[in-house]
This record gives sequence, C-alpha cells and structure tokens, in this order.
Amino acid sequence: MIDRATIDKIMDATNIVDVVGEFVTLRKAGVNYKGLCPFHDDKTPSFMVSPSKQICKCFACGEGGTAINFLMKHEQITYPEALRWLAKKYNIEIEEKELTEEEKKEQSDRESMFIVNEWAMKYFQDLLKNDPDGIAIGKQYFRSRGIRDDIIEKFNLGYALSKRDALATAAQKAGYQVEYLEKTGLCIRNERGVYDRYAGRVIFPWLNVSGKVVAFGGRLLDARTKGVQQKYVNSPDSEIYHKERELYGLFQAKKAIAKEDRVYMVEGYTDVIAMHQCGLENVVANSGTALSNHQIRLLRRFTQNITLLYDGDEAGIHAAMRGTDMLLAEGMNIKVLLLPDGDDPDSFSRKHTAQEFKDYIEQNQTDFITFKTRLTVENVTDPVKRSEAIGGIVKSISVVPDQILRSTYLSELSQRLGIKEQTLLNSMNGMIRKDIEEKEKNSQGTVLSESSVAEDSLRTVPDEFIGLHTVDEQTLEVERLLIQSVIRDGEKVIYENIETEDGGTTNLTVAQYIAYDLGQDGLTFHNDLYNLILQEAAAHSGEPDFKAENYFMHHPDIEISSLAAKLAIDRHQLGKGFQLKEREGSLRQHVLHLVLDLRLDIITKRLKDIQAQLKQVGNDPKMIKALLEEYRDTQQLRDALAKQLGNDIVR
Repeated sequence: MIDRATIDKIMDATNIVDVVGEFVTLRKAGVNYKGLCPFHDDKTPSFMVSPSKQICKCFACGEGGTAINFLMKHEQITYPEALRWLAKKYNIEIEEKELTEEEKKEQSDRESMFIVNEWAMKYFQDLLKNDPDGIAIGKQYFRSRGIRDDIIEKFNLGYALSKRDALATAAQKAGYQVEYLEKTGLCIRNERGVYDRYAGRVIFPWLNVSGKVVAFGGRLLDARTKGVQQKYVNSPDSEIYHKERELYGLFQAKKAIAKEDRVYMVEGYTDVIAMHQCGLENVVANSGTALSNHQIRLLRRFTQNITLLYDGDEAGIHAAMRGTDMLLAEGMNIKVLLLPDGDDPDSFSRKHTAQEFKDYIEQNQTDFITFKTRLTVENVTDPVKRSEAIGGIVKSISVVPDQILRSTYLSELSQRLGIKEQTLLNSMNGMIRKDIEEKEKNSQGTVLSESSVAEDSLRTVPDEFIGLHTVDEQTLEVERLLIQSVIRDGEKVIYENIETEDGGTTNLTVAQYIAYDLGQDGLTFHNDLYNLILQEAAAHSGEPDFKAENYFMHHPDIEISSLAAKLAIDRHQLGKGFQLKEREGSLRQHVLHLVLDLRLDIITKRLKDIQAQLKQVGNDPKMIKALLEEYRDTQQLRDALAKQLGNDIVR
C-alpha cells in the first residue's frame, strides 16, 4: 500500500503538461496549453491544460481533471497504477507502509502466485506453438473454430499435455514450488501425488484489468465431453482470483469499451474471441456465472451502456434475465438482444462482418422494459400471473437510480400495457417506501434533535412525496450545486454545538448537514454518484485532516475523481470565456438556500401532480375532497418555504 507521504511527494513532482504531453500534442495558448481531445473525435483543439492549476479539461466533451484522472481515463488503469506510472516517470521511490509479518507473507504469496501463473501461461503457449501434440491437437482445435493465429496470440491461448503431471514436473524443474502450483489451482494434490488440473485441454488464460494472469480455463477436446467429464474446468477461487470479481476479456476490451462507450456481455470464452476476430472488441464474458456488483462497478469505470448478447434458447433467456435488477440499480443502461435461429455470438460473428453484426445489434436490441414485457406479460391471460409479472417489471424500474429514466420507463410501460401511469406510480412508490423503511431499520448513527436545526430548514416534504417525480433542469442544477458545495467545502463546520437526543452536543459540517437534512425525509439525489460522494463526505468530514476537494479529486474511483475535478475546474479560470461566478453570501446561507430550493422544487412539482390528478378523477367526491385538502396543505408548505427563502436568505 502506498503511504500518504509518498502520494504527496508524487503529486508535488507531477507536471500535468508533461503528463498530458506524452499523449496529446499541446501548443501554448496564453498561460495555458491546448490540443485535440483524446477522449472524443475532436476536430478543433478543445482540450485545455492549466500548468498553474495542474488540471485539464475538454470544453467539448467535458472530460478532464488532474494528471491522475487523465492517466486513469486515457490508459484505463487504476488509481495505484497511475501513481506508480507517475512515480516511475519522476524517479520517485515508492514507499509502502510498514507491513506486519502476516501481511508480508500474504503479499509475498500473492506475488509468487502471479509469477507462477505468468510462467504457466507462457508454458501453455509454447506447447501450442512448438510441441507436436500441441500443434496436432490444440492448434487444430482452434483452427476448426476458425480462430486466426493473431487472435490466438492476442488472448494468449495455449495447450496442456495429456500427461497428468507434465506441468507439475516442468514447473518444479524450472524452480517453482509445489505450494504455489496448488494455491493457484494449476495442480491438485491427492494421496498419489500432485497432478495437473488442465491435462489434455486447450487453455484460456484470464487476465485481470491490469493484465496480470489470475486464472485459467481449460476445455476438453475429445469424446470425454459427452460423458461425466466436465467440458470446461476453471481455476478455483484463490488469493488472487475470485470469479465474481473478474470478467473474461476485459483487459483486451477495455480501451474499445471506453472508445465505443458500450460493452457487449456474452456467455463464454469463444464468444468473446470470435467477436474480436470479427472486429467487435468491446466485449466481455461472465462465463456462465451470475453478475456481481463488483463486476458491474468494474464495467462502469469504462461505460454505463451494456448490451446483453445471448443466443435465443432457454439458457440464453435465463442469462439475459439474471442480474438485470443489479445492473439497473448500479445505473447501467441495459439493452438486450437474443440472437436468432440457434446462433450464439460465436457462430453469428463467423457468418457476418463487423459492420453487419453492428447493424444487426442496432436494429434488433431492445431496452429491458420491452424485453421483459414481451417475455413475461404479453400473451399471458391469467390475471394473477399477469399482475405478478407486471409487478416484477415495476420492481425493476423502482431500483433505477436516475428518476428521469425511471419516469421514462414507467410511462413506456403504461403505454405498452394500457395501464394508468398513476396506478403503476403508486405501486412503485410503495416498493420504494418499503426499501427505504428496511434501510432505516438497518441503519445506525447519531440522531440529532430535530428542533436544533428547525430554525434554518423546514422539514416540508411529506411522506407521500417520496418516490418518482418528473425532474426538470432546474432541480438537477440545484442538486449539482449542492454536491459542488460538498466537494468544495464538505469538511467546513456551519453549525456548532447542536444538541443531540442523548443530551450531548455536536458540530455539523456542510456534508453532514446536507446528509442529515435530506435523510430526514428519505430524499436522495437523482445522480447515484452524488449520493456516494455525500455519504463519503459525511462520514469523513469530522476527521481533522480531511479536505473534501483534495480527497475527492484524488479518489481511487475514476468517476468520483473526474466529477470532483470538473466541479473544481468550474471555480478556476482556464482561459477567457470559462470563468464561473463565485457564490455570494456566507457558506451557511449558500447551503441552506440550496437545500430549501430543492425542497421547494419538489413541492411545486407535487402541486402540479395534484392538479393533473384532479382532472382525471371524474366525479368521485371522496377522491376530489382528499386531493383538494392535500393541495391546500401543500400550498401552505410551498408558501412557507417561499417566505423563508425570500425573507431569511439573501439570494
């Protein structure tokens, strides 16, 4: 682990002009530099680099940040890898924190396992190229699948001899310990000795996102695949490999994924390889396992757009359905395509050019609402089963973090099924409320006395307002300004000696106040990244050395650090025409104003919703009375907020 002092030394030595200049041709432009943006198809120089602020930004596509952000995005590497890249460039020795004996042993074991796996990959490759059996059996198999030699090289494919201890013997002869052959899963020990796991199979190495060999998959080639023998055998979980944390082909695909801003998810090794050979490189496989949150977040480093690409049989349909809600909850935009006529991505790609395949995907992929509706609702006549199926789709919509997208999905579902949107909305809000209640039951933390902050913020969002609201640009801008305040000033105290319910007192920072105020009504930002930033800032802002802007600009999550850098850039001038006016008034006034503005936007929207409902209820006197009473109460809340904004807060 790189210690804080070393990180500071690296950042102090870093010159962003030098770093960006290794990848972009820069020309002097006043006090700054500019060049063609490497993150989009830039025709005229729009990428600005400020040596004084040590930040960069494209004023066309918005990408930018610190030197760390730039390297992570451009080279598709992790935060520690970017630090090591800079350390090497500036000849800074990496000083790791002092490790315990146990930690040293664990680190040594991990390094040894990586070294053994790297050797094994080269061993399997050499057999495929040079051994008579490797050429006659292994290479012949790949040739029968139409796989070219350059693709074999690209994916480091290999072959394991059928002799059960061939690898074990060769590894020990080369000086590698049996302990690490077992720990990596390359070999298995039983009462008769040590044997190779992959004997007689073609080999598919797994590389992690950084290009290290973490595991292998091996496929049998003969008639034994029709008996009790497994066709595929994969590495077991180990200290360096956990199947729920890796995606096959990600290392080879990551740059194409970032460039295309989309990833294709397929089922198996040969699907990935065949699509690469066809010319579609932004593809990964989860190899038959259910998607995990870690895998989804790994993909989100490169894109939020995913197309699930499977064959149209029952297994393909099941694979497409699996993990949908998890993808949606992580903010992924999902498309689904089931291939026709018994084809899988492997066979389909061998019949079509890359452009034909792309065109077919564009013309036939559907959003998940259409896919799930066709699959589970259409042609279902039983009322109970139909209701359950519709509820399942509404539940999927309810986990989407972007409320604008939620609203779009709900409207589309309403039109497709001929069900009133309000009915679907009520059902979904019930699901959201239940989730909020469950989270509240599981949450722990200091409960502040509500009266202690009541003089500055009205809790004016009743329970029935929580859920789905159509969001306009003004609301989104208020949320952006709130999270900008968290990033810039999250650690600064704006309330002192606030009474808590246990009789004690506490201080509230900007981040803690915003989190507390919104949390009282279960309100969240529409942008899930904002919610993550607020949670982290509130958790850390009481720490003595915590500085929100520095913390988030150097955050290991590239999305968070990029956003923080962009919001920090907004306060600095990179050149003429790019100056944002600083906020006026005190920090406390500024934050309270924004929180109240957000609440006012929610309540104003609710008034419009009630008016729309009044036009739809017909002659139901009870419903009309209830809506009129709600409208009156909501107006009073709106007026109280407006008065407080007008009288107490300086705009």
